[in-house]
Amino acid sequence: MDIKQKAIEAKEASTHLAAKRNEGKNQALADIAHALNTNREAIVRANKDDLEKAEKDSLSAPLLKRLKFDKDKIDDAIEGINSLITLADPVGVTLSALELDSNLELYRVSCPVGVIGIVFESRPDALVQISSLCLKSGNAVLMKGGSEAANTNRILANIINEASIQAGIPSGWLTLLEARSDVTEMLALDDYIDLIIPRGSNEFVQHIMKNTNIPVLGHADGICHVYIDSAADIDMATRIAVDSKTQYVAVCNAAETLLVHKHIASTVLPILREALEERNVEIRGCTNTRQIIDVKPATETDWHTEYLDLIVSIKVVNSLDEAIDHINRYGSGHTDVIVTDDRSRAMRFMDYVDSADVFLNCSSRFSDGFRYGLGAEVGISTSKIHARGPVGLEGLVIYKWRILGNGQIVSDYAGPNAKSFTHRQLNSDFKSL
Repeated sequence: MDIKQKAIEAKEASTHLAAKRNEGKNQALADIAHALNTNREAIVRANKDDLEKAEKDSLSAPLLKRLKFDKDKIDDAIEGINSLITLADPVGVTLSALELDSNLELYRVSCPVGVIGIVFESRPDALVQISSLCLKSGNAVLMKGGSEAANTNRILANIINEASIQAGIPSGWLTLLEARSDVTEMLALDDYIDLIIPRGSNEFVQHIMKNTNIPVLGHADGICHVYIDSAADIDMATRIAVDSKTQYVAVCNAAETLLVHKHIASTVLPILREALEERNVEIRGCTNTRQIIDVKPATETDWHTEYLDLIVSIKVVNSLDEAIDHINRYGSGHTDVIVTDDRSRAMRFMDYVDSADVFLNCSSRFSDGFRYGLGAEVGISTSKIHARGPVGLEGLVIYKWRILGNGQIVSDYAGPNAKSFTHRQLNSDFKSL
């Protein structure tokens, strides 16, 4: 495969896709959902081949869980596409309107990024989410999934490509890369690719950033925390901590560290231990934790670790501010939770914790594009750029400035007799002009 040629084709396709009306994009998405449903048996067979090979290669249990793409996962993927169809078109939205002078109007209007290169982990459902979000937002996409999911990714990409092109989406808008060397080539194509979104380990994301001139949007580790405050309801705290850790362990928004205020530790830790060990969670605790419950010792490395497994570290903290400091030092800026009945303490936590998602009295697992009503997500951004947290449709558009004039020239607004700008806010919608 000539990656440069594919990128050139994607660039051309992106120009036409950017101007595609919402009705046409929604029809293509509906056709994709129908095609996935029609071909579900073939998809499951392809995924079974990947799973069998992964088991022979001794892939870990969490990665096997990510890799599995059965009929339930297909139903979820179709539901995600149908939800996406109901959302408003993110392209062509008037973000601001300003009169510069009579018959000289300035508009800031949303538009697609262009061509996006995405490298993602061994989750075939991510391919469906990414491609459908890119289509809805008018972006062409080059995707590279994990080699463990090669058969599943290939059949999914073929189904999506065929259904979308038959619905009138320009050919070349979606390309599946399959070789690791393809990623290296893609990173050099800054003339054709506008944004890279890597999903993977911290080392992988850092590698991407250091080896491309293309802007990179993404997150590395998902080291998420649940802090149980001194004013927490113990039953609520237990339910939230257990759900955050165990509802689905192999994902970036699962909790990896629990912080417990010292005033409540002797009461809550035995209850937490029982609830977590019922779910086969290995607990690693700080010295103060181990004085209350008999668990393995936690090391400095544990506070830095994204387990993605049935392991959790626990630290007893002396104060709310110590919890905040711990999160800002060891966290990855992903998702952090406080459980408390004290609203002022909750607001301090949410103001001072420097993460993309900060929650009060709910599970960290709510950090998700579909649950946010974003129509799934292409990934999570912990970068401080135009998109932060779950990146859905709004994170895949930027904007362009448009001026509507009537023969005006800058010379009229310069010199001793210069005309003045009015700079008056307008309520106009560019689409309605």
